[in-house]
Amino acid sequence: MDQSLTLDRAGTASAAPTKVPTHRVADDKAMLRAAAEATRDLHAPSQAIYWGDLVASAVVGWGALVLAITASSVFVTILAGVVSMLALYRGISFIHELTHVKHASLPHFRLGYNALIGVPMLTPSFMYEGVHNLHHAKTRYGTSDDPEYLPLALMKPWTLPLFIVIAALAPVGLLIRYAILSPLSVVIPGFRKVVVERFSALAINPSFRRRMPEGAFRTQWNRIETVTSLWAITLVVLVATGTLPLRAFLIFLGVASAVAVVNQLRTLVAHLWENEGEAMSVTAQYLDTVNVPPPATLPMLWAPVGLRYHALHHLLPGVPYHSLGEAHRRISNVLAADSPYHQASYKGMPGLVWKIARSTMVAR
Repeated sequence: MDQSLTLDRAGTASAAPTKVPTHRVADDKAMLRAAAEATRDLHAPSQAIYWGDLVASAVVGWGALVLAITASSVFVTILAGVVSMLALYRGISFIHELTHVKHASLPHFRLGYNALIGVPMLTPSFMYEGVHNLHHAKTRYGTSDDPEYLPLALMKPWTLPLFIVIAALAPVGLLIRYAILSPLSVVIPGFRKVVVERFSALAINPSFRRRMPEGAFRTQWNRIETVTSLWAITLVVLVATGTLPLRAFLIFLGVASAVAVVNQLRTLVAHLWENEGEAMSVTAQYLDTVNVPPPATLPMLWAPVGLRYHALHHLLPGVPYHSLGEAHRRISNVLAADSPYHQASYKGMPGLVWKIARSTMVAR
């Protein structure tokens, strides 16, 4: 959801820069050309992989959640909850793929995502479609018009833990959004615009305001939101009447909260967050973004569905998630060791968190 919290930047004391600011890096045309040429045959999505992965994630996620709720052992509840969180997190990550894939090549995949993950997790597809593409616009990335960018590395140290903690409240916020705000936006004149602008996007930039949907997208949005709202209201009613035990509901909220926190941690290390609002070249955008390739193994869990190759994705947004590993291998092999391409690769989350945290501690 769009967050209205303002995250202050670090102080203004002097500190000499040790390198050329990333936003001033010119495009490396050799790198861009090599990346495009090496991956020309990797742009077709596999229906079997997309559907198999989504369905498996949903089956494991919801099955483990049921086990967590019904188990009599605290250990089994916790273990099943962790498995549920990881599987549902993987499933919800497909919302990112929905914003890039050509839907004609994956018929009804949007419907499948919303039915299996989006609606029950209160994160329907329209919350990202029409938003994430702005993050990829060359003239918007890293600017005040980018819904998914904040100069976190240039802000005060306390903003980073707050950035993570606030994500834990996301499930409650989404429940309020769909169980209360959706119905109210239908009956209160002018309130609909507020709900769409401020509470209908998975964005971290508090100044971002979403445009009202139009045409076929508006019709699709309204249908999906109606179903999501009915689901949210049903949850509230079931808990209020005692039909759904409070323990089961709290476990569901706990799993959903953990999904949001892990995703926020992944978001924290997806970029270096060093741009202060200036337009950047494609190469500069790439260098401000992060790959965590093998041999690291944990990124398979905290950066699933190709998100471990986030920098590469910004370079080649049309390559489906299941081909990014091969794309990275090919590009790495054809580019020299001193190519900027290799500078976007990091070993893992701890080092990246420390790098950004250290930047916030440097007086500016």
